Amino acid sequence: MTEGFEAERGRLTALAARVLGDRAEAEDVVQQAWLRLDRTATGIDDLPAWLTTVTTRLCLDRLRARTPVPVEDVELPGTAPDPADDVVLADTVGVALQVVLDRLPPRERVAFVLHDSFGYGFGTVAAVLDTTPAAARKLASRARARIAQPAAQDRLADWEVVDAFMAAARGGDLARLLELLAPGAGVTADAAALQAGTPERIEGRDAVAAFFDGSAHAALPVLVEGRPGYAWYHRGEAKVVFDFAVTGGQVAGIVFRAGPDVLAAVRRRSVTSGSRSSSDVQDTTATEENR
Repeated sequence: MTEGFEAERGRLTALAARVLGDRAEAEDVVQQAWLRLDRTATGIDDLPAWLTTVTTRLCLDRLRARTPVPVEDVELPGTAPDPADDVVLADTVGVALQVVLDRLPPRERVAFVLHDSFGYGFGTVAAVLDTTPAAARKLASRARARIAQPAAQDRLADWEVVDAFMAAARGGDLARLLELLAPGAGVTADAAALQAGTPERIEGRDAVAAFFDGSAHAALPVLVEGRPGYAWYHRGEAKVVFDFAVTGGQVAGIVFRAGPDVLAAVRRRSVTSGSRSSSDVQDTTATEENR
């Protein structure tokens, strides 16, 4: 059993990481699956299938234990063909799509990952979720419909990628910064920002990640001309704005801006997981946010 489990460990970890969106948590779940296997006294005819079911159900338990995030129902046309026949979204899973996956109900998320990302048939998905193949197909279709909404996906990508990038910068998570930066990412600055002491230009993903690694602790989340960004505050006043360009779920570029007109228009915002509209953005005074 040990050899069989070790042969499956990589696949199980990849599966759990896709479902949970967290590599460390995935490794913990796979270790739990091993403990269950080690305690199992009965014979197992199909070890890979058994491990897949146990690992996925452990993931499902963890998803259900998380704080639920309300989601809007997506109406599926009754006569529409199953998108699985025409579209394979698994190849495009990245930061932006992972953000959307994080908002799916647990059963939809598991059905989508098992079928679209790992190619399991709906019979297997149904066995894992303890439901029927038809119900499993519907769960995956509903998940796919949510993910295929471009406006919602793009909005979440902008908010979440910017906030994730700044969190990684503050936490000194270089690997995460590199993951969130596009290969050709760069940093530039306007004339006012240069006078404030920012670099004139930083080119390349590695250089940008190295610059931000462990920095930006004094930056606060703001709206920059309606876009999510950050600003460096000093004594309650915005001094330099970090204006992000997000493309395809990655940071394509950052512009340091400090022109008076730009700073005057900056609005503070809260870092709200899953924000979908401007009504979720809270305006407060810079003084209150910097107490």
